[in-house]
Amino acid sequence: MGRGGHKQDRAEAERRCIATGRVLGKADLIRFVVGPDNSVVPDLAEKLPGRGIWVSADRQALELAVRKRLFARSAKSPVVVPEDLVAMVEAGLTRRMIEMLSLARKAGLAVAGYEKVRGMLQSGEAVVLLQACDGSERGKSKLRLPSDEGDTFDFLTARELGLSFGRDHAIHAALCAGGLTTRVVEDATRLSGLRGTNGASGPGKDDGIA
Repeated sequence: MGRGGHKQDRAEAERRCIATGRVLGKADLIRFVVGPDNSVVPDLAEKLPGRGIWVSADRQALELAVRKRLFARSAKSPVVVPEDLVAMVEAGLTRRMIEMLSLARKAGLAVAGYEKVRGMLQSGEAVVLLQACDGSERGKSKLRLPSDEGDTFDFLTARELGLSFGRDHAIHAALCAGGLTTRVVEDATRLSGLRGTNGASGPGKDDGIA
């Protein structure tokens, strides 16, 4: 089982991280390419042309790759690494998460709000549970996926989660099975790894149930 409850598929493609040397599934790695101007570019959609350079979706691994100039070593040529590369990756993954959740909502695969999420959990349809990192622990503890089933993430802030559902904030969200859900889990796995086990730091605990 990977970060955030992500279950590794033994058949999925694997790549080696240039920072840790570990061979991991692509869902636990971030792809980079060297652009025409020799700049290192995050390829979050994994569609850009060129030889891929892979780094674990982990802040320490990415910072190590930058500090030790491992991108140049992997590319076997001088490259330009943006000073804010880690921040660029986090911001890009956050945008992708919000956009993907919004698409899942429009496709009828995602719901937000305590009662709707509880209903999806009780029906057994939910395969992913998202809870805001700055939400009330008391409220979040009342919603759980069955043990060892599905994926649970708690690294988005209430504001970020709310943006996906067209509201100011949301504490709880859930998704049922579908192609978009698989993509949400992949991006969530990467972003949770980059932000760390405890997720992003929020503006404070929200004792409400949204």
